[in-house]
Amino acid sequence: MPIDESRTFKPVNIALLTISDTRKAGDDTSGDILADLIKLAGHQIAARELSRDDKNEIAAHLHRWIDDDQIDAVITTGGTGLTGRDVTPEALDRVKDKDIPGFGELFRWLSYESIGTSTVQSRACAVIARGTYIFALPGSNGAVKDGWDKILSAQLDSRHRPCNFVELMPRLRER
Repeated sequence: MPIDESRTFKPVNIALLTISDTRKAGDDTSGDILADLIKLAGHQIAARELSRDDKNEIAAHLHRWIDDDQIDAVITTGGTGLTGRDVTPEALDRVKDKDIPGFGELFRWLSYESIGTSTVQSRACAVIARGTYIFALPGSNGAVKDGWDKILSAQLDSRHRPCNFVELMPRLRER
């Protein structure tokens, strides 16, 4: 997708939440990959935390970050599968104002190239909550790379044409 170099790059403040009952800060490889990609793109890591696979705990993290004026977007990794412990989409349902259905649809379409029909097991999704974007990616290293490289890197770049998420940020709270 085209980047218009004549436009100004606007860094986005992004909070990262890894959702897992088993990962700790020292072995959060997908979170590390995502943090590195975000910084390499010129954005800021505004916060980074881990949460158990618990709807209430995930929603509490999200509410805190949604209410923080210094955070423009949240990216979660993990908890988007089909098992009983995978509850990230349900936690997003608790905080959202609007769904961004095209995000999950595009993620699964792009993911098909890498993992074939196994992509149907992903519930990757995105929402807007009180003016903050929230993107929920699966917890695998490949999924995090695909989500960032093939969707978010362009949509969170203010120079991306014909449009991008950044240019909509000032208008997300409109009524």
